[in-house]
Amino acid sequence: MHIVIGDFLKNLIKICVITIFVILNILCFASYGDDSIDIEPVEDSAFLKVETNSEVVLPKVYSSSAIVMDRLTGRILFEKKGYIRRPMASTTKVMTAILALEKGKLSDIITVSERAARVGGSNIHLKKNERISLNDLLYGLMLSSGNDAAIAIAEHIGGTVEDFAYMMTTKAHKIGANNSAFQSPHGLDKDGHYTTAYDLAIMTNYALLNKKFSQIVSTKQTIISNGRNLSNTNEMLRGYPGANGVKTGFTGKAGRCLVTSATRNNWQIISVVLGSASRQMRASDSTRILNYAFENYQLVNLNNITLPESRIEVCKGKIPFIKIKREGDDKYPLRKDEICSLKADYNLPNKIEAPLKKGAVIGTLAYSSNGIIIKKANIILNQDIEKKSVVNFYNDIILFWLNKCEKGFNDSLLKL
Repeated sequence: MHIVIGDFLKNLIKICVITIFVILNILCFASYGDDSIDIEPVEDSAFLKVETNSEVVLPKVYSSSAIVMDRLTGRILFEKKGYIRRPMASTTKVMTAILALEKGKLSDIITVSERAARVGGSNIHLKKNERISLNDLLYGLMLSSGNDAAIAIAEHIGGTVEDFAYMMTTKAHKIGANNSAFQSPHGLDKDGHYTTAYDLAIMTNYALLNKKFSQIVSTKQTIISNGRNLSNTNEMLRGYPGANGVKTGFTGKAGRCLVTSATRNNWQIISVVLGSASRQMRASDSTRILNYAFENYQLVNLNNITLPESRIEVCKGKIPFIKIKREGDDKYPLRKDEICSLKADYNLPNKIEAPLKKGAVIGTLAYSSNGIIIKKANIILNQDIEKKSVVNFYNDIILFWLNKCEKGFNDSLLKL
C-alpha cells in the first residue's frame, strides 16, 4: 500500500513538473514573439474578397485596433480605435530601419556584440564578433524579424541600445507620431514601449519615402552573408494582390500585428492592425480594410472641377488683370458619394497691386463635399507681375489720347 502511494506521488510530481515546464515555454514564446519560425498557417480564405451590396458598408474588424491611410494625402480612410496606445511587437522595426537608413551607410561593416548574439526571440543567428554589413542586417531585420539584427543596428547607430531607443522616440515625434515611445529596437514586451495604429501608419508612410526601405520590405526572399536564406514573414506579400510591404509582429502582450502597404492603379495605401488573435485574423482583417478602401475610394484630381472664370484687376501693373486657373494635379481620395457633391469655393480679392512675384499667395480655395470642407489650398500667382514704370504710364497716356483722337476722327467721317 505504501509502495503504491509512493509511486502515485512520484508520477504526480512528474506530471506537475512537465506541466509547469510546458507553461513556462509557452509564456516565454509568447513574450518573445517569433515571426521568423511561426508555423501557424494562414488559409487562402483570409485574402478572399467578401461580396457586399452597392452601399458603403464598413468592414467588420476583429483586431483591437486598425487603420487605413492614403499615402499621398495622409487621409484616414478607415479607423477602429486607431488612436489607442498599444504594444506593437516587431512592427517596432519600421522605426529601427528608418534610423539605420538615415544615420548609417549600407556599406558599414558591423561587429556583432555578445548582447546582440544572445538576445531572445526571432533571430538570424548572428554570432559574437561576426562582421556583417548594415545592408544585410536590414534585410535580416525586416524579412526574418531578427532581434539580433535590431540590437546590432542599435549599438552601431546609437552607441547603446538605450540611446538608440531614445533616438527612436525623438524621431517618431519629429515626424508626427507623437503618441509613441520606444524602449528597444526590436519590440519585445516592455513597459513604456507603445504606439498607436495611426502613429504606425505615419511612421510607415515616412519610411516608404526611402527607396531602399521600399525595396527591402517588398522582398519575399533573399540570401545574405554566410549563406543565410531569409524569407519574409509578411503573409500579405504572397496572398494579397498589390501588397508590397511592410512588417509583421507578435508578442504575448501585443498579439499579432501587421502593417501592410498595397498599390492598385498607381495608388498606394497603408493598413495597420494591432492586437489580432491569430495570423489568420490579422491577414483577413487587413484584407477587409484594404478592400474597403480600394473599392469605395478613388483618387480624384480636384483641379478638374469646373469653376466659373475668375479675373482679378491688377492695379499699377503692366498687365490690367489676371485669370485664376488651377493647373496640374491636386489628387485627393474621395468616396463616390463625396465625388457627386464636390464643390470648390474661392476666396479672392477684387484687385491686387503690382509688383508681385510668382508664387505669392493671393487667395484661398476650399474644397467641400456634403457640406463639409475636406481640403483647403492656397491660390498661388503663377507669374511675375511687374509694376508700371514712368515710361509705361507716359505711353499709356499717349495711347489713350491717340485712341480718343482716332475715335473723334471716325465719328466726324460718319457725320459727313
